[in-house]
Amino acid sequence: MSQVEKKAGLLRRTSSSKKPLKEKVVLMYDEIFAKEDPAKNNPRFWDELFLMKVNLEYLETKLETVDGEEVQKIQDNINSLFHHCVQALGEEHQIKVVNALQTLCALFRGVHQKNKSASGFDIINMLMGFDKAEQRMKDLMERLDSLLCGEGSESLKSLCLKLLLCLVTVTDNISQNTILEYVMINSIFEAILQILSDVSSRGQHGYDAVVLLALLVNYRKYESVNPYIVKLSIVDDEPTLDGMGMVVHHALTEYNRQYKDKEEENQGGFFSTLTSMVGSMFIADADEKLSVQTNEAILLALYEAVHLNRNFITVLAQSHPEMDIPTTPTTPTPTTPTTPLGTTPPSLDMMNNPELPLDPNLQTSNLLITFLKYASIVMQDTKDEHRLNSARLCLIILTCIAEDQYADAFLHDDNMNFRVNLHRMPMRHRKKAVDKNIPSRPLVCAVLDLMVEFIVTHMMKDFPMDLYLRCVQIIHKLLCYQKKCRIRLHYTWRELWSALINLLKFLLSNETTLLAKHNIFHLALLVVNLFNMFITYGDTFLPTSNSYDELYYEIVRMHQVFDNLYCMVLRVSTNTGQWKEPASKVTHALVNVRAIVNHFNPKIESYASVNHISQLSEEQSSTHILTDTAELPAATSLPPVTVEDGWPPETHSVTTVSMSLTYKSIHTHTHAASVHTLQDKSMHTTISA
Repeated sequence: MSQVEKKAGLLRRTSSSKKPLKEKVVLMYDEIFAKEDPAKNNPRFWDELFLMKVNLEYLETKLETVDGEEVQKIQDNINSLFHHCVQALGEEHQIKVVNALQTLCALFRGVHQKNKSASGFDIINMLMGFDKAEQRMKDLMERLDSLLCGEGSESLKSLCLKLLLCLVTVTDNISQNTILEYVMINSIFEAILQILSDVSSRGQHGYDAVVLLALLVNYRKYESVNPYIVKLSIVDDEPTLDGMGMVVHHALTEYNRQYKDKEEENQGGFFSTLTSMVGSMFIADADEKLSVQTNEAILLALYEAVHLNRNFITVLAQSHPEMDIPTTPTTPTPTTPTTPLGTTPPSLDMMNNPELPLDPNLQTSNLLITFLKYASIVMQDTKDEHRLNSARLCLIILTCIAEDQYADAFLHDDNMNFRVNLHRMPMRHRKKAVDKNIPSRPLVCAVLDLMVEFIVTHMMKDFPMDLYLRCVQIIHKLLCYQKKCRIRLHYTWRELWSALINLLKFLLSNETTLLAKHNIFHLALLVVNLFNMFITYGDTFLPTSNSYDELYYEIVRMHQVFDNLYCMVLRVSTNTGQWKEPASKVTHALVNVRAIVNHFNPKIESYASVNHISQLSEEQSSTHILTDTAELPAATSLPPVTVEDGWPPETHSVTTVSMSLTYKSIHTHTHAASVHTLQDKSMHTTISA
């Protein structure tokens, strides 16, 4: 049977001599879309309807194609269908419950697709009648809550979550979905927590539950009081928080594993290597073929947990053996296109298994390490809008972590060392790092490595200014903690200094282009102030006295960059214009760097002239010149730059991500396929029982 005939509910092909036969359920749908009450001539109409297998395509298409005038005529029948769907959820017969859940899903989708430009009140009126909406939604939410918390079929619970996800994501902007006001009033928060706290339920439904909670939290979160935000912020039940962390951890681990497998697949063999070499001649980004699609839903869930609940920070640090999710495929879900990389929910076997086998050869890991690996993949390519949003959200999450005292203590704990294999963007001028050469260090080193990697690899024409601002601010927050607690971190600071100086060099080289779009002076000020922190307070957190020599050497070696920056900001600050004030701030901030350059440069030139040396080596500079700091002016302590000064708005970034989580993006793999599969599965369960 062709797809068109299937959607039309035809049982045999149309011919000139015979009328086409339709499924009985399709005939019953046609009665609903007629003007008269379908139960008028058949009192058992609604009982019979929910015993029939739902034809989702036909029902949704029918709802979408109804004309404006016809809508008014059949509104009573649509309201009645909604009412009887809710009533059917209380039936003992599981087939009726399954069919009612799927019919409700079709109703929500079909009505919203038809009335995209209509107000939320019109949609509510179309679905259930505005005067009865409060009671109808109360009954619906109570029955869904009962099904989720009860001891019924796991398939039914899964369908309940699919229905709720369908309802939450049915509009392009979640905050414009007026029906969710009733979901706020009739909370299912406790039901979601119950799923996450139970090992068995979490394995079956944890992914959907976490995504649903993240979306509900984002409903008008900046406009009104959202009860889900309040409740999530005070959760302190350890099994629940651990369960939430485990769901996020396995989802990110699955993404990382898929990416690694795809990367190895593309790099394996002589033919693949030859293809890559030839392809890289024509394709600027050799890694584009990996076609990475980020899992923004689970990332949003992690952000909300870290941002709203301080107790969740402890979950980030819980160690366990590092294991890749087994590559043995689970039973594939039919009917959908190939699932994009990274959007598949985690393996149920792994979700069900709280105890992982211990092996002395295994590296210990935690949620934070998995997230850092995920971020290192996501942040490689920000050209695509979805990847840009994901990279932005990763940096916001890292900002929240860097601002938390407990997280900072764990990051800098010298007794908790980890070997973190971050993914690095392939570049022609550097060799690929070997996994075995990665040292075991405090986690803050991995965070700094990630920030340095981003700074080095994203100096491009379409400059991601807000990401750079967040990146530099994260470094600043970590340095403030090290200064405050006098933590002498053994880190290769020279890589950071070199990256920051190259960033300033890029800003100078592209001044005209960048100024047309961005305030480059604020970013330059943040970078210069990082150097001021090292110059002024480095004695409290730099590991050795030689670190100061290395710092001075880098500043003096690259003095031309700082000289050019000073000339540029002096030129702009002495002219009238919109950048006069921000440029003058950079001028004042350069006082310490210029003092170092002006102190050592004449000495270096004099030493080179006397000894007939064209260029001093680092060893010569350190031995004969940089140790002479007696006449070096004392470093000037400058007022700190406030976080709010030029800080990109977080609210807009999070809202953008939550808005991108449409029905299609989430349900490509968790709803459209599952509805049909669960329908058959639930019926089989009921009949066999």
